[in-house]
Amino acid sequence: MKTTITSEQAHYCEASARVLLGDGFFRVDSRPARDYGVILLRWLAQKRQGMPVAVLDGLAGCGIRSVRYGLEAGATELVVNDADPQRLALLDHNLAALSQCAGVHWQASSGTIQKLLASFVLQEKHFDLVDLDAFGAATDLLPSALGAVRLGGIFYLASSDGRSFTGHDRPAALRRLGAAVRAQPCSWELALRLQMGAVARAAWAMGHGVQPLLCFSEGRTFRSAVQLTRRPAAAEEALLGLQAYCHRCGNHWGTSLLAWKSLGICSNCGAEPVTSGPLWRGPLQNTTVLKAALELEQKAGLNSLSPPALKQLQRLINDGAEQPEAFALADLARQLRGDMPPLKDLLKALVAAGWQAAASGIQAMQFRTDAPWAEVLRLAR
Repeated sequence: MKTTITSEQAHYCEASARVLLGDGFFRVDSRPARDYGVILLRWLAQKRQGMPVAVLDGLAGCGIRSVRYGLEAGATELVVNDADPQRLALLDHNLAALSQCAGVHWQASSGTIQKLLASFVLQEKHFDLVDLDAFGAATDLLPSALGAVRLGGIFYLASSDGRSFTGHDRPAALRRLGAAVRAQPCSWELALRLQMGAVARAAWAMGHGVQPLLCFSEGRTFRSAVQLTRRPAAAEEALLGLQAYCHRCGNHWGTSLLAWKSLGICSNCGAEPVTSGPLWRGPLQNTTVLKAALELEQKAGLNSLSPPALKQLQRLINDGAEQPEAFALADLARQLRGDMPPLKDLLKALVAAGWQAAASGIQAMQFRTDAPWAEVLRLAR
């Protein structure tokens, strides 16, 4: 049955895009993710200095991401795919908005993402941005998806398998991530680092390296934007490691997988920890790139960033997540028997004592510090 598109149907407007949504899954609340894809592609397009910019939107839905990539971000070639053939007419209707942009070419297709990626790998066709806004865990797609990314290009991945990634379905985590995962309060941070670890391992197996640009979550979906490099940076493999969490006192610590025997017991209370990994222990944000992308956004004047996206981006810029462990105020409250200090006061006390400390940009009511957990508890008391 062919989908019929009529001019009387209600349109949805977002930044420069005006599209029909159709009957498929769409979340208005996911706009920040679409906003970030736009500003990162704009940053990459500027670096390419007038060269063509190719985008693969592999799980396109109604195609709003691709419309915005063409109208706002400098994409010149777009391959827009959705597995549901009933959505082709909708994609054609929405992508017609790109006809106003000189030099922008697009094609819509309907097929499984597995077959599409395999065909591009066989053709040695590469894209500056491969965007996979996936349901569940898309780890099976990593080798072929990274194979379709141009060196220096961006792989933008979403996963919505919260139970596996946060340790609430441990057998599924082992199957999908090849990792042991144990539940803990800093669950978003854990999920993002596990996802980054899976991406890094897939890239390394191909002889390439990765540079995280942006990692974030709203609690339902975990998103990572990664730049693919020709080869791993020096000691990049040492950033894959293990993370320990102490349920008794709330301490977090970790180590590189190359030194896994040093993980040990909790230095604060001596309890045996629960351990997750392998996962990524490097930075989650490239604050230099994010600042440059934000500056370009402000110069472009296209209002690609919604107020919530801008607010979240500022938090991520303020927290590059170089310190691989985050700590939860809830664990402090448990140790202090409910007497939880304001986060800003705790951070001020840690800095005054000579430690590094900052609020987490990943999840509210969490923070990072290089201070030992015993010192954090002492200052909190």
